[in-house]
Amino acid sequence: MLNYGKHWIDQDDIAAVTKVLESDFLTQGPEVLNFEKNLADFLETRFAVVVANGTAALHLAVKALELEKGQQGITCPNTFAASANCLVYNGLEPAFVDIDEKSYCMDPAELERRITRRTKVIIPVHFAGQPADMERIKDIAFKRNLHVIEDASHAIGSKYENDRMVGACCYAEMCVFSFHPVKTIATGEGGAITTNLKSLYDKLILLRNHGITKDPSKFKIDLSNPPNPWYYEMLDLGFNYRLTDIQAALGTSQLKRIDAFIQRRREIVARYNEVFKNIPWLTIPYEREGVFSAFHLYVLKIDFEKIGKTRAQVMEELKAKGVGTQVHYIPVHLQPYYREHFGFKEGDFPRAEQYYRQCLSIPLYPKMTDADVDQVIHAIMELKG
Repeated sequence: MLNYGKHWIDQDDIAAVTKVLESDFLTQGPEVLNFEKNLADFLETRFAVVVANGTAALHLAVKALELEKGQQGITCPNTFAASANCLVYNGLEPAFVDIDEKSYCMDPAELERRITRRTKVIIPVHFAGQPADMERIKDIAFKRNLHVIEDASHAIGSKYENDRMVGACCYAEMCVFSFHPVKTIATGEGGAITTNLKSLYDKLILLRNHGITKDPSKFKIDLSNPPNPWYYEMLDLGFNYRLTDIQAALGTSQLKRIDAFIQRRREIVARYNEVFKNIPWLTIPYEREGVFSAFHLYVLKIDFEKIGKTRAQVMEELKAKGVGTQVHYIPVHLQPYYREHFGFKEGDFPRAEQYYRQCLSIPLYPKMTDADVDQVIHAIMELKG
């Protein structure tokens, strides 16, 4: 079975993890700092903070802004639930902006229309690896003094129009990533937040570890000189969102192959596009001019009515031929929780809902062989007899 996404672990990865297992530190050791440095260097940013997963990264990024409860945050409905949940976790009201019809990312024109006096933070999502139009989003946010956090869970290795790396934080205060096994690099579970602001970095480090510090310069009560060796202080209500050294070592090893991973992904995308671009009942992914997508997903839009089949039928037919597929995503505003608690309903964001009715993610991961790619192509082409 060819899944829609899959990690690729080699002997170097195994050796890196084994080395940690044989060391003195399984967690809170040197590999975490090493991974953070390597990430920051690769992403062309000043700081990187690694955490337990991408959801934790989103949670901490919003919390670090210290926004007043009851204020509003905006994201887009075409994303995983965590992009909106992080707002609710922090006592903010979630709001959404419809997607651009081509990129499936946040539409800046719709964003400008949806901002209210209560809006305080914007979370654009770089869907499937396609960078959102961050230059326009930043301009909109800057004029209104709004915070911006980029959700780049799909987009490590992608680049903006200015050839800067997504994650360099040239358009936002923070940018978050995910290292789930279906993503471009994997740590099992894991995530990261990048920023160029020392104040946010310090806050994120504190929140990641229960809100506890052992740094005497930050103590508020015990000002002994020298400080007592056992002493620490809890300065904020934080969380245990640490990444282990085991995971960090795997991430550092995976990062060494990220360019090759992305190159292979783009080769597969080019092959798919070549075959599918002129099929009248298929719409291939769009890559906005000037940007570089690392292509976490390959999403086809399929006119199921034209081929006389439901999406469920198509998925079962492909599965029988060894081709696994997935739907990315059910619009977040249509989930029962968001309907019941915030009053969202069908028709609120018609472009995201129309996209959802036709989208299907097909296999895309670097370990796929040319024969695997051909298998997928043949299975898709046989959907319409």
